[in-house]
Amino acid sequence: MRIDEILATTRPVFSVEFFPPKTDEGREQLDETARSTRELSPNFVSITYGAGGSTREGTVEIANMLQNELGLETMAHLSCVGETVEGLRAILDQLGAAGIDNVLALRGDPPRGQEDFVQPEGGLASAAELAAFISEHYDFALGGACFPEVHPEAPDLDTDLAYLKTKVEGGAGFLITQLFFETPVYFDFIAAARAKGITVPIIAGVMPIANYAQVKRVCKLCDASIPEPLSRAMEGLGGDEQAEFELGVAYATQQCAELLRGGCPGIHFYGLNKAPAVRAILSALHAARPWERAEGEPAGTPA
Repeated sequence: MRIDEILATTRPVFSVEFFPPKTDEGREQLDETARSTRELSPNFVSITYGAGGSTREGTVEIANMLQNELGLETMAHLSCVGETVEGLRAILDQLGAAGIDNVLALRGDPPRGQEDFVQPEGGLASAAELAAFISEHYDFALGGACFPEVHPEAPDLDTDLAYLKTKVEGGAGFLITQLFFETPVYFDFIAAARAKGITVPIIAGVMPIANYAQVKRVCKLCDASIPEPLSRAMEGLGGDEQAEFELGVAYATQQCAELLRGGCPGIHFYGLNKAPAVRAILSALHAARPWERAEGEPAGTPA
């Protein structure tokens, strides 16, 4: 089922992101995590696409497995990095043949060791171009990424939102945010996006902290900030991984509850191919059902 259709009929939606592993051990962990995630009945899952196409074969293979072996509605990430238009067509054809209805159109990060994005010869220059290309030639439900704390390459929020609007005009029917940890950041971003004329649903991306050192590295790569009180609390645990996990789950559960009470249409979990934190948070949310106590007008939904 198309994610745009799911969003039109379901509130809230819950989804989980996976990435293609590079080892047999990683593949076993992914299989276990995906099967465990299936028990939580997510509305969809996604599978990432490596910089420079480093895991593109894995993306198609695992998207096929998630969709057709496990019965999980799957969205495949696709990026412009290192791909010609012909290469993009080949991947999209494979995804279509596998019954995948959903694609997240991304420009993509430069390959390791390369500082700036370089448009491939015979390829595309941006996520907006990719979205427009897919919309013109295919019938996938298209998603796009957005950055509540502003894209690292954008000079300011207004410029970033002007570009984001071109993704939507190119065919992105919904957006998923980069990870963030402070709820007001999301709602302030929604208000600014709506003022800019961006009306599609905007799903909140949340990364539970199961391992503080690992999440700090991720945040550094994507320029996401960890609030000082949370950082101080994590540092105070002295590297106790179980305590970090428990605090991370508690914090993310509260964050998600606040987002859903505020009318956020859904949560996309960046679970790093591990199940326990996402399982704990989703179980708590389903038990408490904070969206039934939504405050005011829905946020993140079409204006």
